[in-house]
Amino acid sequence: MFITDKPYISDLLQTTIERNNYYVLRNEFAETHGFNRTELLLSESDFIEKFKTSQKICTNSENCIEWINKNLDFTELPNLINIFKDKVKFRDLVKHLYPNFFYKQLELNELNSFDINSINKPIIIKPSVGFLSLGVYKVNSDAEWKRTLKLIESNLLNFKSIFPEVVLNTTNYILEEYIEGAEFAFDAYFNDDGEPVILNILRHVFSSDADTSDRLYITSSKVVNENLPLFKNFLNEIGTLLNIKNFPLHVEVRVNNSKIIPIEVNPMRFAGWGTTDIANHAYGINPYEYFLENKKPDWEKVLTEDEGFIYSIIVLDKPSNLPAHEITCFDYQKLKSKFENVLEIRKTDIKKYPIFGFVFTKTREDNFGELDAILKNDLSEFIITI
Repeated sequence: MFITDKPYISDLLQTTIERNNYYVLRNEFAETHGFNRTELLLSESDFIEKFKTSQKICTNSENCIEWINKNLDFTELPNLINIFKDKVKFRDLVKHLYPNFFYKQLELNELNSFDINSINKPIIIKPSVGFLSLGVYKVNSDAEWKRTLKLIESNLLNFKSIFPEVVLNTTNYILEEYIEGAEFAFDAYFNDDGEPVILNILRHVFSSDADTSDRLYITSSKVVNENLPLFKNFLNEIGTLLNIKNFPLHVEVRVNNSKIIPIEVNPMRFAGWGTTDIANHAYGINPYEYFLENKKPDWEKVLTEDEGFIYSIIVLDKPSNLPAHEITCFDYQKLKSKFENVLEIRKTDIKKYPIFGFVFTKTREDNFGELDAILKNDLSEFIITI
């Protein structure tokens, strides 16, 4: 069963739903996004009754959380969602696993009076309830703290207009120590037996130590092979703490000297904006089907079939100093010419969201330079303004 909502539903998800006769909650988004099989759209009451027997729900967007909290409060789902979605509560949950890790919650009105001299730096500040890298800042010094507070203030109204509070809430913030090491994101689910099943692993590549953007994520046989056991062990610890079953999630972590430290766990969904579809491009794994059908990837077989390539998600984020109303269009065709093999381009409305879209690519390992180039590109050469 699926609950769909803004901002985006991928063609892969839509065709998967209709091919497999998966039920979908009838809401405004589902009714206006071209489902050919309208008999699969269920009213709220019918959807709730079906859920009582299926016990499996996946969403394409955290916008769906509010409906789950309101209508499925007879289950453990709202409680699990709240633990994962609230970064402070999640830190509290795993505190005994990371006893020396510093974090602190502050309300928005406490930020200006907080004594930044009292804590070691660098630190990360971000909304306690967040999405993508919106509102995430790295602070290296006391001077940077003052500049960061101004950025937070200037972005408040814009963020509030884009996402509901259950997705991005700028009322409370979490300060936490900067985690050293390589950053990864992966999609997984807990199956009928409470066993964690990993569906893809992505390395988040940055242009510099100061970079906190979502520009580039890559996966390859090497990325998966090197991290699969470590990440599964981490999920086993989380599953033991919460006794989770039939639950999809998107996890972000850092790894330093084979030690994993979580950044956040996003509940009830896979990678945002349908970017979990990279697993289908790279490995032939359909995350939605694997979750609903309780299937496990045969990683040993999968990873030997396409060695020597890197598969990427490129996030086309808007330059922060360029107002959206000054943008006329984005030259996707010119962008496409920069890569040897573009698998898919997903365009978004820059007037509604702070990104131009997403690009999925397949690159030979010895041609990483094309990925490094886009990582450091401010995209201005593709943007046409008034």
